[in-house]
Amino acid sequence: MMNLNLTGATRLNIILGDPIAQVKSPGGVTQAFIDRGHDGMLVPVQVGVEDLEALLKLADTIKNLDGVIVTVPHKFSCFKHCSSTSARAGFLGAVNIMRRRKEGGWHGDMVDGLGFVGAVRGKGYDPKGKRALLIGAGGAGSAIAMALVEAGVRELAVHDGDAKRRDHLIDRLATLGKADIRVGSSDPEGYDLVANATPAGMKAGDPLPVDVTKLESTTFVGCVITVPAVAPVIEAARRIGCPTSTGTEMYNALQSSMLDFLLAPEARS
Repeated sequence: MMNLNLTGATRLNIILGDPIAQVKSPGGVTQAFIDRGHDGMLVPVQVGVEDLEALLKLADTIKNLDGVIVTVPHKFSCFKHCSSTSARAGFLGAVNIMRRRKEGGWHGDMVDGLGFVGAVRGKGYDPKGKRALLIGAGGAGSAIAMALVEAGVRELAVHDGDAKRRDHLIDRLATLGKADIRVGSSDPEGYDLVANATPAGMKAGDPLPVDVTKLESTTFVGCVITVPAVAPVIEAARRIGCPTSTGTEMYNALQSSMLDFLLAPEARS
């Protein structure tokens, strides 16, 4: 389907991560550029934490580089490189997408949460009024937590192996005054919705992020992992009869928001 006429005029966008082989967005975003009549492409770039600063400084100088999509583990560090951000990204202290500003520097946003909630709603499930458990308080997890609170969950429990990171997120979310925010665990019993925002399941032999024996068949289970396409926790939840959403479905719900951001009129004029 793709019909990219690649020339020196083609605008460059990159997606940063480590690892990076698991991402599916380069083809999808490039095709979306074509569908919107934009001469642009997205290419994957694998860069480690120790080399990220050097890469971002180089990115500042690449004149045909318009946008950066950010994946694990760089969302908090890339936030610090932005000259401006959306209110949502500023609240979370993390970005997953950046576009070059006309006046110089980068403008960032964090839209992972919109994708997760979009995938959940796409399955006909409404988070409003539900008790939710979030596993993982990293960049994606923080965004999902905020989106769930904004979507109207009545309670959100957060579990993360890094207690300091977990507590920081809980304290920030509590300031919104929109839900009961508390410390959670890997026990999903009693929750209506469980969100896995950790990489647990990407590698063979990874432990499951929650005790699936405690899941009820009515519990909605969502996951951010795109490789494998159906994460082990989703497989286990489906065997119980739980409604689910996958990382790929989250990405599909997210892609339109990313394109809108990268191709915003203020970025093109």
